[in-house]
Amino acid sequence: MNTMSVDVTTVRSATSVAGARDSARTFLDGLDHPIAAEAADSIEVAVHDHSPQAPRMRTPDLNNGTGGFGWPMVNRLAQTTAVTHQATGGKTVTALLTR
Repeated sequence: MNTMSVDVTTVRSATSVAGARDSARTFLDGLDHPIAAEAADSIEVAVHDHSPQAPRMRTPDLNNGTGGFGWPMVNRLAQTTAVTHQATGGKTVTALLTR
């Protein structure tokens, strides 16, 4: 299996569409030697934040914008997921996405 893994640190919160687009561009610009899309069987995505609270399934909040969409979507799309608590605080959430 050919897997591509890149660590990315968020500089600012990507709570808006424009912020998400800028974060994606920054990520893509930071790739040194990307492998060809045809060669990739999967991609591993890892996200770190400073909250010690693990993600959880909950009913999405359709009115107040407090979330509830991300973790169910990640679990639906990913082959595997993992939550690792860091000794320095916070956690890293990792998902393996296959073609």
